[in-house]
Amino acid sequence: MAEEISSSAASAKATTTTETKKKRHLWPLRWIPTSTGHIIAAEKRLLSLVKTPYEQERVNIGSGPPGSKIRWFRSASNEPRFINSVTFDSKEGSPTLVMVHGYGASQGFFFRNFDALANHFKVIAIDQLGWGGSSRPDFTCKSTEETEAWFIDSFEEWRKAKNLSNFILLGHSFGGYVAAKYALKHPEHVQHLILVGPAGFTSETEHKSEWLTQFRATWKGAIINHLWESNFTPQKLVRGLGPWGPDLVRKYTSARFGSYSDGSMLTVQESRLLTDYIYHTLAAKASGELCLKYIFSFGAFARKPLLHCASEWKVPTTFIYGFQDWMDYRGAQDARKNMKVPCEIIRVPQGGHFVFIDNPSAFHSAVFYACRKYFSPGHKFDTLPEGLQSV
Repeated sequence: MAEEISSSAASAKATTTTETKKKRHLWPLRWIPTSTGHIIAAEKRLLSLVKTPYEQERVNIGSGPPGSKIRWFRSASNEPRFINSVTFDSKEGSPTLVMVHGYGASQGFFFRNFDALANHFKVIAIDQLGWGGSSRPDFTCKSTEETEAWFIDSFEEWRKAKNLSNFILLGHSFGGYVAAKYALKHPEHVQHLILVGPAGFTSETEHKSEWLTQFRATWKGAIINHLWESNFTPQKLVRGLGPWGPDLVRKYTSARFGSYSDGSMLTVQESRLLTDYIYHTLAAKASGELCLKYIFSFGAFARKPLLHCASEWKVPTTFIYGFQDWMDYRGAQDARKNMKVPCEIIRVPQGGHFVFIDNPSAFHSAVFYACRKYFSPGHKFDTLPEGLQSV
């Protein structure tokens, strides 16, 4: 009898365990945890692929710009905020290159570039306020002006804290928009501006799109436009999927990066570490991502286009675009017509919007050529490398 009870109990336990496993398989109850600590840890794992030694720090930028009537860090407290930065070793006397990431990204996206660039620059990369491992204050901006100030003024406080001046400023995509707006406001600190596939040069008025007009008139277009104006971001989708979020990010990473590669596709290790890093940066508290609808209208058209500021440009500028970049280099050509400073536009083959991941070696060549006058005599960057196109 005892054996029967024992056998029945074991059978029941086995059945329960099997059912529990099935339930967990069908509905994973535990969300994937994330936090600033998880982001920094994922960043360190990704940057373990970089051979150049670096220093990671979270730079205290205070609780708001001095004298400001509108606290662009506005939240429930006056606690100080931090900008996450990494600085790479370089030769003494090297020019300083500050790198600013784009929307939905963070500084680790440049992991394929740090070694090559650190051979010639003192490289500093940052997570913008509200992104990556930087502080994520409540986003309370209600206008384009306030939203621009959120990024421009926080970057300026970071610059002061780092005691930087006379640096080369590189911005990608939305980071290019921020870098350009910063250089317009604080040109005295920027030697040279490098805008990589920059967003925000044209408005919907200048870029009349028959396709977009027709799409908006459809029910699908109306829904997507409504989601845009409601500030529904891709990050909200990742968070909402919970345990399935990493899988979505993994599919995105595999499909997106290296699709225009020169042959150096992401390795298995690169893909795994980048996926982990991207997931944690996207799933963390919503903050800087909520800038989207205030800076751009549906279709990624700028509400305050940089094209309209071209005549006010005070810093020499180089634009870099991948041949397959969905950002149109002709916007830069239009802006150049009204600029009163040196400006060149370089296109890189076998590269899309993330040209620095797609074709890193050609991207590095474009950056070195853009900065040729800041290197000591005897360098080899005076001639535009073969394959790059000046337009």
